[in-house]
Amino acid sequence: MKRAGILNRHLAGALAELGHGDGVLVCDAGMPIPDGPRVVDLAFRAGVPSFAEVLDGLLAELVVEGATAAKEIRDANPAAAARLEGEFPGLELVPHERLKELSAGARLIVRTGEARPYANVLLRCGVFF
Repeated sequence: MKRAGILNRHLAGALAELGHGDGVLVCDAGMPIPDGPRVVDLAFRAGVPSFAEVLDGLLAELVVEGATAAKEIRDANPAAAARLEGEFPGLELVPHERLKELSAGARLIVRTGEARPYANVLLRCGVFF
C-alpha cells in the first residue's frame, strides 16, 4: 500500500496515464458528466471531499500548464474564484456552457463532493522537464 500521495487506486492509475496536453476536469457534484472521458467519482456526501481538498491533492501530483473555469464563478462562488485565480495566474474564463462543451474533450474527470456552484476547473497537463 502506498504510504503517501493519492491512495485511490482508480485516480492514481488514471493520473499515471496522463500526458502532455491532456485535460483533467475537477468538478463539483452538480456538473453534468459527459459520455466518453474516464470518470473517477470521489463524492462521498455533500461537501466531502471538497473541491479545494481534491484540487490540492491533484496539484501535488500533476504538472499543470493551463486552466479554464466558468466566468460565472466570480459572482456565484467568489472563494473558489479567488483560489483558482491565485493558483493559475493565466486562468482562462469562459461561459459555463462552453466549459461543459470543453469537458467532453477531457481525458479524465474527477468528481468531488463539492456542493457550491461553479466549483469546476479544467486543467491542462504539462510536463516536468
